[in-house]
Amino acid sequence: MRKVFTKLAFTVLGLGSILTFAQKNDLGAWYMYFGNNKISKKLNWHNEIQYRNFDALGDLEQLLIRTGVGYDLTENNNNVLLGYGFILSQPYVNGEKKENIEHRIFQQYITKQKFGRFYLQHRYRLEERFLEDDFKMRFRYMLGVNIPITQKELLPKTLYASVYNEIFLHFDNPVFDRNRVYGALGYVINKNMRIEAGYMNQIQENRNRGQIQIGFYNNIPFTKN
Repeated sequence: MRKVFTKLAFTVLGLGSILTFAQKNDLGAWYMYFGNNKISKKLNWHNEIQYRNFDALGDLEQLLIRTGVGYDLTENNNNVLLGYGFILSQPYVNGEKKENIEHRIFQQYITKQKFGRFYLQHRYRLEERFLEDDFKMRFRYMLGVNIPITQKELLPKTLYASVYNEIFLHFDNPVFDRNRVYGALGYVINKNMRIEAGYMNQIQENRNRGQIQIGFYNNIPFTKN
């Protein structure tokens, strides 16, 4: 137990050093909360907040809030969800910060598989994006894998590795929007909570940028059913 916390502590401290260095470089930091809470045997409530910075802390790039209601087609798997997102962006334009607000409707399908120690998740998401002066549609596909390190299963008190790749495609030109590649170290606190700290590289048509990511995941059910 002590060894697990020591490894995670060194990871977080290492990321902290990178974050300090990032204030002088083109490396951002995302702080994220994800909730996926059962509200009945078949229904779940998705809730999410992401605080994204241009640097380690303080220079806001984007505030993203998402929520939605999902339905399990099979027990704890094959979930379809309808959701809404509010996105406040503060990009730099010619050296000056601007503010943009986006409202987003999205539909998604998640399916999970397990092969030995590999926990796979496929997420297909369709987004209708209501921008201040425009309307766009986008498709996203993510393949993620969690691999337990200190135990054979993702049980409480398990240290694990997490990786994913996600591609974003527009419904108009240019079709390619971006691609995200992510790697992290995570820890299962208990059956309903876990944390991750890692790095994500985001490739866009004319830009390639890295992000340090720290995420907390909460699956505490609101019902005993």
